[in-house]
Amino acid sequence: MSGRIPQAFIDEVVARSDIVELISARVPLKKAGREFKACCPFHNEKSPSFWVSPDKQFYHCFGCGAHGTAIGFLMQYEKMEFLDAVADLAQRASLEMPREAPGARDPGSADLHAVMARIARFYEQTLADEARARKYLDMRGIDAKTAAAFALGYAPDSWDALLNRFGAQEQERRQIHELGMIIERTAARAGATGFYDRFRDRLMFPIRDSRGRVIGFGGRIIDQGEPKYLNSPETPLFHKGRELYGLYEARLARADFKRLMIVEGYMDVVRLHQAGISYAVATLGTATTQEHLHKIFRLTSEVVFCFDGDRAGRQAAWRALENSLPLAQDGRELKFMFLPEGHDPDSLVAQEGAQGFERRLGAALPLSEYLIQHLAEETNLEHVDGRAKLKALAAPLFARMPEGIYREMLADGLAARVGMPAAALKKSFATGDARRSPAGSPEPSVRQHGRISVGRGNLLTQAITLVLHHPSAAAAVAHPESLGSVDKAGAAVLKALLVQAAAAATPSTAMLLERWRDLPEYGRLAELAMAEPLVQGAEAAAQELQMAVEKLLQEYGPGRRMDELLRKAEELGLNYDEKAELSLLLKSRGRPRATP
Repeated sequence: MSGRIPQAFIDEVVARSDIVELISARVPLKKAGREFKACCPFHNEKSPSFWVSPDKQFYHCFGCGAHGTAIGFLMQYEKMEFLDAVADLAQRASLEMPREAPGARDPGSADLHAVMARIARFYEQTLADEARARKYLDMRGIDAKTAAAFALGYAPDSWDALLNRFGAQEQERRQIHELGMIIERTAARAGATGFYDRFRDRLMFPIRDSRGRVIGFGGRIIDQGEPKYLNSPETPLFHKGRELYGLYEARLARADFKRLMIVEGYMDVVRLHQAGISYAVATLGTATTQEHLHKIFRLTSEVVFCFDGDRAGRQAAWRALENSLPLAQDGRELKFMFLPEGHDPDSLVAQEGAQGFERRLGAALPLSEYLIQHLAEETNLEHVDGRAKLKALAAPLFARMPEGIYREMLADGLAARVGMPAAALKKSFATGDARRSPAGSPEPSVRQHGRISVGRGNLLTQAITLVLHHPSAAAAVAHPESLGSVDKAGAAVLKALLVQAAAAATPSTAMLLERWRDLPEYGRLAELAMAEPLVQGAEAAAQELQMAVEKLLQEYGPGRRMDELLRKAEELGLNYDEKAELSLLLKSRGRPRATP
């Protein structure tokens, strides 16, 4: 998740950070052998289950599952964004943040932020002078205090109001064009050239980042017209798939909140905050993405999706569910709340007040319950075929969920609906998982007394754990790229870890994990990083790792598959695809083509 920061700089920041010093300034740590322990700062507990490893520069709570590097701790404890956490640690280490990074464009983002701030103030001032826009806000029930808190503004009913104010010079025009605030005319438009304002005669909603800087705008038409809402385009500052409207204001209202509620519109957020429901945020014309959810789960463990009860709202809810499945982990709550037909959050909170609105949260459906309810509506459960269809529809969704309570609840709920023993259904789904297991996923291990214990028979997981615990041991593997031919789930992860560790000047557990932060394998790798050690010492780890890689190549390399196909060709015969596969394997090994 480097954004525009070079990966080498992030590695340097991690290498220069002392996680024990960082955490002990906030949490009282007690020495426990080579590690430190404390009561977890992220959940209530009486006996310590929060461990910090100075060797790995990593923390892990065996109670709630919280884990991470120094960067991750600042994000989780101080509620920082990734870039802010890197900047904080860089400053502590007397490192200068890179002035320019891949993908950066001139003029610098600092200049663009200053331009957006001036534009936002211009719109605010214009609202103060526009009686019609203020009347519209009154009609919608938005008071002056709330309008000021959200820095609401007004874009004049003019093709060039913004252009005349900020685009007198070529450099200025280039900046506001880069920010998407003006649009270049084409010759096809009445033969005209030049630029015109993107937003005209609209109530303006500034979109702010985690630091409160304006990065884009949403504009709502005041009378009749299309589109009703118009958003800033993608710019160097604004990426709508990452941002949430109202998140800055929610964090400003309270540093610690129980939940965040995702609604659909700007006005919904503003109206809910005014009513005292200051944990409401909105996506910006897109479905809820995993990037949105990653951002939310750094701040709270509960998210409620609030949608209109109409067809469009239910379609949006299902898209949100599908995107949420990979993040449905233990310790997190994902719920779905549907409003009465004809209401949106804006109108409903105006009618029922904050208390009435929040009472409806009690009826919000947990993710697993909503998933089953939605799929059941598409089938006839009175017949065997319908129940089989329900199971088939649920199987690919189940496979996208990580192991844990959500999967268990889903399996139990489905078993009750299809009239099948829960154990048999789970076994059926587990068989499907094994067939669909992605090539980048390490194999499972077992948990003993809170700690993770890596099974001795689990060769690939052993190798991955050895690299995570002893990154310097990766140098012992001469040709990690050879693992690309290993036909086993997780081999790609091992190969990548070996390459990353071998290429680093001072490899560490924390450095490796930071490179996987936003990838699906991160949680599993973090778990293995705090597993019971397999061996002690880098030299022993290097020997074990070398033997593990050699054995993997022997057991799961291309030769094994070729032998399987040759044996099947003699006994049963091959289908067309298998013949083609065997031909390629034989060719790659330099053997004469078989005639199966």
